[in-house]
Amino acid sequence: MTTHTTTPVLETRELSVQFGGHVAVNRVSCRFDSGTLTAIVGPNGAGKTTYFNLISGQLPATEGEVRLRGRVLGGRSAAHRARAGLGRAFQLTQLFPRLSVADNLRLVVQAKLGLGFRFWQPASHLIAVDREVEALLERVDLAGRAEVPASQLSHGGQRRLEVGMMLALDPEVMMFDEPTAGMSLDEAPVVLNLIRSIKEAGEKTILLVEHKMDVIRSLADRIIVLNNGTLLADGEPAEVMSLPSVRQAYLGESGEGAT
Repeated sequence: MTTHTTTPVLETRELSVQFGGHVAVNRVSCRFDSGTLTAIVGPNGAGKTTYFNLISGQLPATEGEVRLRGRVLGGRSAAHRARAGLGRAFQLTQLFPRLSVADNLRLVVQAKLGLGFRFWQPASHLIAVDREVEALLERVDLAGRAEVPASQLSHGGQRRLEVGMMLALDPEVMMFDEPTAGMSLDEAPVVLNLIRSIKEAGEKTILLVEHKMDVIRSLADRIIVLNNGTLLADGEPAEVMSLPSVRQAYLGESGEGAT
């Protein structure tokens, strides 16, 4: 058994949630260390997104704890957790659709710098904001579409913008819930390469809910498997996916990935 001597960036301890008589997440304990990418997998209804919702504060836990750098988050709201360093990208994009791509990023950068949404700002503040927005546009490959309304971007473009907005907050933890869901074949690799570049920079702890095994194999350092809300396995991808219990729960008798 591995002994950890450092405090993880993120940790769940006996994390549970119950809806009526149904236990959706059942005493899940995991730690997530700096610079790692962990894929969270399992069949439909396994509790993956619910576990994400408990971590990010969209749902209150029935029992257990979420800790960020050792600090218990308790009943803190999703907004508080985002400010504390938990970034979350959803299956459905969360954008300001009528604003331009650049203005979506600008609002987040201004909020992070404590400038609020005031129209009148000192020139030095405006320059700092503009520089950061330009850098973010380049990083998510949207510099050529800066003045386009967010609603006019393709689905993949909107996902890249959402990642840019999360990067603008500079969170310690970045959480992606099926980042390529609904994307065309040519859009998905662009988003995956963006996540890969974030991982390779080595500065973020990344959690990824995903069901596409080719994506998991190419990106993940580690897999945790949930089944019926319970932690079934935790380890390196090849090791975990070779376990008979995981193959039965996740792959099924046909050997094909669950969706």
